[in-house]
Amino acid sequence: MNYYLYVLQSLKRKRFYIGVTKNIKERLKKHNNSSTRSTRPYRPWKLIYWEKFNDKQEAYKREFFLKSPKGFLEKKRIIEEHRIKVKYPQR
Repeated sequence: MNYYLYVLQSLKRKRFYIGVTKNIKERLKKHNNSSTRSTRPYRPWKLIYWEKFNDKQEAYKREFFLKSPKGFLEKKRIIEEHRIKVKYPQR
């Protein structure tokens, strides 16, 4: 079974989301149709990056690393390389 680490970008605000799933298409749909409470206010979301893993634990280790202080610079690099240029509304 394959697992995917994915990075989403909010097209509404300057937000990014990192997660792990078995099915990226279905997970993106859930983020965009209000099924996921934590990402609901920042819809719509666009997939900007993903990595494939054969092992669930490896995918979660990678997610934990990117969300940790040690992985900050790598996460920042991934986002800067893959983000969509969006003009966000002023708040």
